[in-house]
Amino acid sequence: MQPLIVILGPTATGKTEVGILLAERMDGEIISADSSAVYRGLDIGSAKPSPEEQRRVRFHLIDVADPDEVFTAAKFRELALEAMDAIRQRGKRVLIVGGTGLYLRVLLHGFSLAPPPADPEVRARWKAEVERVGAPALHERLKQIDPIAAARIHPNDAMRITRAFEVYEMTGVPISQWQQHAAAEMPAIKIGLTMPRERLYQRIEQRVDQMIARGMLQEVQNLLQKGYNPEQPALKGLGYRHLIGYIQGRTGWDEAVQLWKRDTRRFAKRQLTWFRKEPGIRWIDASQGSEKTAETIHTLLMEQGGF
Repeated sequence: MQPLIVILGPTATGKTEVGILLAERMDGEIISADSSAVYRGLDIGSAKPSPEEQRRVRFHLIDVADPDEVFTAAKFRELALEAMDAIRQRGKRVLIVGGTGLYLRVLLHGFSLAPPPADPEVRARWKAEVERVGAPALHERLKQIDPIAAARIHPNDAMRITRAFEVYEMTGVPISQWQQHAAAEMPAIKIGLTMPRERLYQRIEQRVDQMIARGMLQEVQNLLQKGYNPEQPALKGLGYRHLIGYIQGRTGWDEAVQLWKRDTRRFAKRQLTWFRKEPGIRWIDASQGSEKTAETIHTLLMEQGGF
């Protein structure tokens, strides 16, 4: 089996365009590893490939869930494995392109690694819940989703109980399975796109401005008019939560845009921190432009195995 080709890295490094150029060179199809692009209606804010880009190369795992659906890393892995089989049956190469580190970890490693670190928003939500109902009541609920973990955790151990719920919400997999299940690592060539921080931050700011010009505010208004709850995880993403704050009158326009840009810069920094801890990534400077970056990666792949 040919190894997967994985193009990863922080937001705004040009992963989609580089992935398309590579797929065109290698007769491949792309599985998107983006936790926002899975949702229908979240087009501009997720930087989803345009219809024209999707005509150039076939994409998978885009528009596979409604914004009010729960979409976990385990679900991503299930659908990605199905897509990989279909792509290979057509005689095409599989490229994984995206910046959601948890999706990539679960796909490539299964559940053989330690569960992911806590997300601050998820942790705060479960901390508030245990304070509201008490650890014993939350422990009873844990018995329903993960009886093995519940049997190991004392009903008053609020920290371990909330951690179990955090992991389940983030991944869709009980923490006991993370602790027990082992899976062979999927063979993959992992290419990380990076660039000098000042250049990356400049691109982030430009992309936010472009999203606004393309109608991001109207996109958010449309989602709210369709009745989607602003508290849904899909609408807590970058840009969406900031413009919802503006629409609801909690922030002014300029403040909302600046917070969006600031939080995107912080998100890119967290992505880099995550990926720096992942083994086997070959980093490429993407500030040379998409065409040159794709050419550099293609040459590297040819040298590594005649792909």
